[in-house]
Amino acid sequence: MNATASALLVSDHMDGVVYALAVPDGTVTGRLTGRHLSEHAGFLALPGGRVACVDDRRGELLVLDPFGARLVEHAVPVAVPAEHLACDPTGRRLVVTTGLGRSTEPWSDLLTVVDLATGEAARVRTRVGEPGVTVLDGGDPLVVLRHREPGALAVHRFADLLAAPPGCPVVTPHALLPLPDDGHGDAQDPASERVFAATSAGVHAARRRGDTLVAESVIPWESPARGWYLRLDTRRRALWSTLRGGPPDPLRWPDWTNQAWRHDLETGSTLHTELGPGLVFRLALARNHTAFTRIHPDGDELVLLGADDSLRRVPLPAMDGAPRRGGTPWEGVQRRAVAASPGSDWVAVTRGGHGEVHLIDAATGHETTRLRWDTPLDHGGHMMLLGRNDGAEGDPVGR
Repeated sequence: MNATASALLVSDHMDGVVYALAVPDGTVTGRLTGRHLSEHAGFLALPGGRVACVDDRRGELLVLDPFGARLVEHAVPVAVPAEHLACDPTGRRLVVTTGLGRSTEPWSDLLTVVDLATGEAARVRTRVGEPGVTVLDGGDPLVVLRHREPGALAVHRFADLLAAPPGCPVVTPHALLPLPDDGHGDAQDPASERVFAATSAGVHAARRRGDTLVAESVIPWESPARGWYLRLDTRRRALWSTLRGGPPDPLRWPDWTNQAWRHDLETGSTLHTELGPGLVFRLALARNHTAFTRIHPDGDELVLLGADDSLRRVPLPAMDGAPRRGGTPWEGVQRRAVAASPGSDWVAVTRGGHGEVHLIDAATGHETTRLRWDTPLDHGGHMMLLGRNDGAEGDPVGR
């Protein structure tokens, strides 16, 4: 069932350690120290089982090969703090946007483009904010930035950005599509050359036409809540999100509502599944399940939503320093990261502050292995679980 060789990348971005492990036995196959990866930009799957990520302290884009003899395959200087990371569907052309970092407001307008085939890289200035990014191919790659306040999809030719002169010049998009000001969450469907952006109004879709974008109908949430995270399902060509509703006050986070939202790109149908109250953050896609972690003062759990719409809830051990009633779920508290591979049934969940990762078989809901290190995984760390040929690279946006 889980015979395909899988690897797990575990980043303690606070402690500056990255582990590569074999799954399911947990054998450490590689270790990096002094590497503080951007948890917000996340991991980006590339062809051949390789992974891109950004070292926010050194200012480097790293290409990792957890299946190879050397863990670090490439290191390319980029502007930081990294906000979002994406590539074109071939995995050759990468883009890194910059955002807040540890500042209280966006301050950097730098964007870096990298061509892994030639080793070329360039930095340009776009617009201060927290831009999302997707990279469309179609022969002449396009970089699409999702801006906020004012909201817009800004279209740039990748070749123009890469050919920019030294000195980080200001660049102007050659096409713009308006968006609401509260965009947060990006996805791309390479099969249809469409990009998607999540807003309170729904998911805004746009299709490539030549060197520009044409807006399509907004996909409604069909719920009073909204999604802040958007992800392409490479297994069934669907979009996923978690809709968060309830009181807007973060001090009342235990009362937040959460729904799994799945929109089938082939049929146009949308499915909602109730996940329960509390904090539900990112999701992960295993072979036959979609995995969510739910944090709540009454008990944490891993929620496994099957391809047959079945729902299984797996209790998780409590975390010291977990979010509590009367406090926010973000500041100075522990969290959980979740990871899965579309080529296997394994799901990995961190226990922030304890240096533990639970490896769970989604087919049975049983914990198979509990991995432990001397690094605490404060704030939950970040992970990626992948197979060499599991198809995860079909989603060209960092997670």
